[in-house]
Amino acid sequence: MVKHQEQIQIQTNGRGTTNITAEVLKLINKSGVDSGLVHLFLIHTSASLILCENAAPEVRTDIETFMSSIVRDGDPAYLHSDEGPDDMSAHIRSILTTNDMTLPVVQGRLGLGTWQGIFLWEHRTSPHRRTMIVTISD
Repeated sequence: MVKHQEQIQIQTNGRGTTNITAEVLKLINKSGVDSGLVHLFLIHTSASLILCENAAPEVRTDIETFMSSIVRDGDPAYLHSDEGPDDMSAHIRSILTTNDMTLPVVQGRLGLGTWQGIFLWEHRTSPHRRTMIVTISD
């Protein structure tokens, strides 16, 4: 049964990751759910959600380096470039990753491992305000 659902806004600084773990935990606390699930859905096609290492920022830098090597901005093979050279590459990056995830709520907290964090991964080079729907069920 859904206990809480809310849309939140996340401001990004352009391409890169934004740790949203604390915001999700605040909503879990607000919901009062002790044991259940939290579902996150990012309503965009040029950003994604990842569960990733939360202690060493080099991990996320290396992931970005890897993604840049397989999905290049401005690749002449891309037909779609309505919003600039990072337009189609951002859509491909989003498809290769994911825009939703479901995680356990255990004793009122996120059931994450010691080194796990939830990140919004912005794939566009300029800052954006992203909307995410958070649904918490028991």
